[in-house]
Amino acid sequence: MTYYPENEPRPRRPESEGAFLLRLLILLALATAVGFFAARWFERGNYAVQPRPITPRGDLSEEEKSTIAIFKQSNPSVVFITTLGEVDNNFGEATSEVRQGTGSGIIWDDAGDIVTNFHVVQDANSAQVTLWDHSSYPAQLVGVARDNDLAVVRINAPKEKLHPIPIGKSSDLQVGQKTFAIGDPFGLDQSLTTGIISALGRTMNSVVNTPIEDVIQTQAPINPGNSGGPLLDSAGRLIGVNTAILSPSGVNAGIGFAIPVDQVNRIVPQLIASGRVTRPTLGVQFAEPVSQQIPQELGVSGVLIVGVRPNTPAAAAGLRGTTRRADGTIALGDIIEKVDDYPVTDLNQLFARLEHYKPGDTVKLTIWRDGSESEISVKLAEPGRGQE
Repeated sequence: MTYYPENEPRPRRPESEGAFLLRLLILLALATAVGFFAARWFERGNYAVQPRPITPRGDLSEEEKSTIAIFKQSNPSVVFITTLGEVDNNFGEATSEVRQGTGSGIIWDDAGDIVTNFHVVQDANSAQVTLWDHSSYPAQLVGVARDNDLAVVRINAPKEKLHPIPIGKSSDLQVGQKTFAIGDPFGLDQSLTTGIISALGRTMNSVVNTPIEDVIQTQAPINPGNSGGPLLDSAGRLIGVNTAILSPSGVNAGIGFAIPVDQVNRIVPQLIASGRVTRPTLGVQFAEPVSQQIPQELGVSGVLIVGVRPNTPAAAAGLRGTTRRADGTIALGDIIEKVDDYPVTDLNQLFARLEHYKPGDTVKLTIWRDGSESEISVKLAEPGRGQE
């Protein structure tokens, strides 16, 4: 037996030729396998970064073509409105203007009149209007109709840049009709949303808490910034001015409202002509809210007339006001229950209904008098001092 000193390497046995060849073959096999899989990996990697071939789609559907055409036709008639407000600088320095809000608007005519919501320009110190081609012009306030949430501003722009929107009508709309809303939601560039008319004849309160009647309810998404923009029918005609959404979160929840175009088309010419709405008058005085409980106590739904002014439509028609008899008892005046078959239960509803008419129109009033109903025709007049 041979012993080796500690830590001294032992001599290797010479490797046989067969073992050497075997180890060489194993190494060659491993190298071949690694090379094969590496090549496949690189091949797949290079293939993955190549663009996919395009699959032909064919022609657009007729509905898509129609929607595209409506947007192209209507887009130049929609504007973006930026309102500015004044803020006081520190240390008593001069005030400066800052961006206050945004909204949309509709080109009404080639004189530069723009229709929008009253709440878009409410409390603004000034406004800027941006057209479809991104040119911008300062706006001048022409008139407002607070009770209807409508306003008109005017810009001095070349006529070739002004494309008045086609006007439709809202009196013959039907639930289920397709609708299109164009505006600048959240201050973004012109956007198009589609939906249907989901309800008609809705009533909503304006920003000054007066009722707006015959409002259109639409499923077309309306978001902040769409206010004042157009609601269109499938012919690309204006059928309403988008004004509000019903949403707890402040973003669209599928319920939007638009002021009907028939109302817009009645009010806007008055704002352009005189800066205000000329509401027709009956020539009567109505009871205070507390006294308006009297019809309810009598089981009658309507508005009590307290007084009738001389030389007014109400006096000419024979309407009666509330009087005191010789024995001190009260003789109630007429109670207006309906205006042209539309029920009115309070003053707000009565005034909102009268806004559908102009001075010179004749309306049929259903009144309650001395325990029975009767009908009286009244020719409305322009308002005078102290008249209602």
